[in-house]
Amino acid sequence: MSEELHDHDRGLSFDLPTLQRRKMIRLLAGVGLVPLVGCSSDDSDSSASSSSGSASSSASASSGSAECETIPGETAGPYPGDGSNGVNVLKESGVVRRDITSSFGTAGGKAEGVPLTVTLTVVDAASGCDTPKEGAAVYLWHCDREGNYSLYSEGVTEENYLRGVQETDAKGQVTFTSIFPGCYTGRWPHIHFEVYGSLEDATNATSITATSQLALPKDVCDTVYATDGYDRSVQNMGQLSLETDNIFSDGYDQQLATTKGSVEKGYTATLTVPV
Repeated sequence: MSEELHDHDRGLSFDLPTLQRRKMIRLLAGVGLVPLVGCSSDDSDSSASSSSGSASSSASASSGSAECETIPGETAGPYPGDGSNGVNVLKESGVVRRDITSSFGTAGGKAEGVPLTVTLTVVDAASGCDTPKEGAAVYLWHCDREGNYSLYSEGVTEENYLRGVQETDAKGQVTFTSIFPGCYTGRWPHIHFEVYGSLEDATNATSITATSQLALPKDVCDTVYATDGYDRSVQNMGQLSLETDNIFSDGYDQQLATTKGSVEKGYTATLTVPV
């Protein structure tokens, strides 16, 4: 995809209905609790620091308060690989796995980059985020360090790396071993995921419970993109911010991952996902 303008999220006309629904839900949730004038500013200023990411969201989730909200719904973009836009990797043998750095099946490629371990904790929003969703499933995918998506982007259409499915454990958690994604033109660094009611639903690509995106913090992105192989990301990142991204600009407090680690030892990114 190199120099072309990416349309990973199909532009404003595709995303506007999703963004409008999110804003309406938050508006209705705030009636009687806070003045309407404060609704929009809460979303854009809610993240205290990029390295601590979703600490406030995690804290509210563990407290079981009435303020627990479902994860914001987002577009899956045009490269989901779930059958909604061409190829369906979910029905292929081998897609259920923890390590998604390499392709599986007949493909043999491997994504290079700074190591990243992603852990999502799926919880029940209706119970105040106190109850883990054991036995659910998560399909996770993202671009490589060049900003390319396997199965779709030129040069990697025969690969299926950086895609995988896992079943949540007793803690509602899934953990994927991956690499830090690059930053491509027009989008803040992010990771896509879909939550399903069960592993069977996921591998049959049916009954999606939630579709959303995880945002990565700026300070960590800047550090990673200063390393070899992420050259394009430096320029692309310099033209973006979370506040102007067409997905996260209406609020990212529930989607900004808590990210820790180092280039030498790799990073961990964690996020609580209420559904």
